[in-house]
Amino acid sequence: MKRVVISGVGAVSAMGNDVSSLVKGIEEGRSAVHYMEGWNQYTGLRSLVGAPAELINKKAIPRKNRRSMGRMSIFAVQATEQALADAGIKHDELASGRIGCIIGSTMGSAESLNETFEIMLPQKDLTQLSSMKFFQCVSHTAAMNVSQCLGITGCVLATSAACASALHAVNVGYDLIRLGKQDAVLCGGAEELHPTVTGSFDVLFATSSNYNDNPHKTPRPFDRDRDGLVCGEGSGILVIEEYERALKRNAKIYAEILGYHTCGSGVHVSQPDKNSIVLCLKEALASAKVSSKEVDYINAHATATIQGDREEAKAIKEVLGDLIPVSSLKGYIGHTLGASGSLELIVSLAMMEKGIIYPTLNLDNVSPDCQGINHVMQAVSKDISIMVKNCFAFGGINSVLVCKKLK
Repeated sequence: MKRVVISGVGAVSAMGNDVSSLVKGIEEGRSAVHYMEGWNQYTGLRSLVGAPAELINKKAIPRKNRRSMGRMSIFAVQATEQALADAGIKHDELASGRIGCIIGSTMGSAESLNETFEIMLPQKDLTQLSSMKFFQCVSHTAAMNVSQCLGITGCVLATSAACASALHAVNVGYDLIRLGKQDAVLCGGAEELHPTVTGSFDVLFATSSNYNDNPHKTPRPFDRDRDGLVCGEGSGILVIEEYERALKRNAKIYAEILGYHTCGSGVHVSQPDKNSIVLCLKEALASAKVSSKEVDYINAHATATIQGDREEAKAIKEVLGDLIPVSSLKGYIGHTLGASGSLELIVSLAMMEKGIIYPTLNLDNVSPDCQGINHVMQAVSKDISIMVKNCFAFGGINSVLVCKKLK
């Protein structure tokens, strides 16, 4: 099996439209969560906060490509362009058939889906819809639009597994390269913020609704006063490639991917389950040939839901103990759902490079049901050689990735 490394990163988030803005905002301890104007018109929507990204420079994308894109696809194209530039991969290499594109999301463009029904339903008139609306709404819209816009002729896939989508994309790309089917893969996720997206969690009582008047204080991962997640948006894209190829190109190597695991819980469609998370963590470490004592940092999924944080904390304690530093990034940028795995992995790589662990924002009092693990509540200087990234999605879908810094 070939070795696989991460050689490029790109990001659009509520902190800004590049990786440096994302990392700087988190480093400075800023919250990108805001009260969402106009959301109060939706009857029954309790959570009125979100972490929006700014849509800029969209006309830099040629109109012939842009017209089939919703917000999330534009975010994905912009993040991909950054990742390619960071990795030093030229556009003419993308038509070789040896570079793939795997980008996941929860669904297609939420804004475009909403517009479709608002246009069509009053008169049930399909003739009012533009021919491009369909391509904005399909579940593989980000992967499809990025590959079409950039002329990618390698493997193109869309991993649709809600909050595990982006990490699944990295996992699948890793396997394709290990098996020699691709030399490099553009991997990650994209998502967009819309009241209907927050509403889908709201009806499950999974969103934060107690901080509408004080949005910077939510979400609160692992905290005693946590009351649910806050949706965000953006896109995170990583270039992963075969190790020897990266060396020959003299590319910057952020980390080597050592292994991963994904599994279902088979227990409940919306409630996380400690036992299946334990299994996923153990199998990911076994895949990476890493012992729990060798792990230096755990980037938790920790969305600030009551049961989710509790089950993850219990699983971490059972498998990895109470000494390894653990933090969540969702207090800064919200839960970016299908993009969360890649955006948070990119920030984790920055922590690995800088030798610092950013704390969990808004974690003021560790909840009794989340104790027993080493919560990072203030920035910690630490050499991170091996890190674990967790992602857990509705449907009982678990995903864990293990990465190592190359000396």
